[in-house]
Amino acid sequence: MQSIWDQIRNFYRTGGSLNQLIMINLGVFVLYLLIRIFSFLFRISIDGTFIEFTALPADLLTLATRPWTMVTYMFLHQGFMHILFNMLWLYFGGRLFTEYFGGRRLISTYILGGLIGGAIYVLAYNAFPVFSEYIAGSNNRGASAGVMAIIFAIATYNPRFPVRLLVFEFPLWGVAVFALLTDLIALSEGNNPGGSFAHLGGAAFGYFMARSYANGRDLSEGMSGILDRMANWFKPKPKLKKVYSSTEKGYSAKTSAVADEEKLNEILEKISQSGYDSLSKDEKDHLFKFGKD
Repeated sequence: MQSIWDQIRNFYRTGGSLNQLIMINLGVFVLYLLIRIFSFLFRISIDGTFIEFTALPADLLTLATRPWTMVTYMFLHQGFMHILFNMLWLYFGGRLFTEYFGGRRLISTYILGGLIGGAIYVLAYNAFPVFSEYIAGSNNRGASAGVMAIIFAIATYNPRFPVRLLVFEFPLWGVAVFALLTDLIALSEGNNPGGSFAHLGGAAFGYFMARSYANGRDLSEGMSGILDRMANWFKPKPKLKKVYSSTEKGYSAKTSAVADEEKLNEILEKISQSGYDSLSKDEKDHLFKFGKD
């Protein structure tokens, strides 16, 4: 019998990029809840410290001492309704996104949308006088910028995709425009203006990502490569059997065959997780070469 932790871990590994993104957000939220409970029971304020070191500060000097918050803020939620609606949007947009762009680009688009949204948030707070007296105590958190990047990417790539809500049906571009107008209205009324700027930055990246992809250029490829290299850090290194041969030529041939077979297995695993389109040119060439042998 597998433990609950083993089941969660297996589900994370095999559930695909969308499930992994949702599980990471839920995991951080549960961690924050546990820290809040601990803070309440022992009357210590470590929950505030946790927010302080994971949320994205508006102040440039504070950000310079916590650069990691440019990433951590996009997985941080404090309220149940906040994470609920963000995860519903992520699930809705993520399913459509993976059908057209693949799971590998889903994570890259989420992170790049979050990074650009976070940068726009910080720039806005430091550029516009209306925020000057609030900079020191302001911070941003939530997946919204990354989610907006995903929504706008798919809405730009397939704008007429039908979305059914109860008995009504809307084109996907209409859903994206509604989300954009919601942020513009909130910005005009001064309701969470920092969050609105971050959402607009994420939406802009999603739009340009889809337009570039349609023209043969993948803006997410660089981030995908970085994430692939980071994932390889945590993969166990395969133990190769030492092959003994009477000649150095025979040894080299067997070693090369083992390496080719291992690379093929990695490529096949990547296809099963992210689809054929996620392969690099070298990986496609290797797959073609191996098929000819």
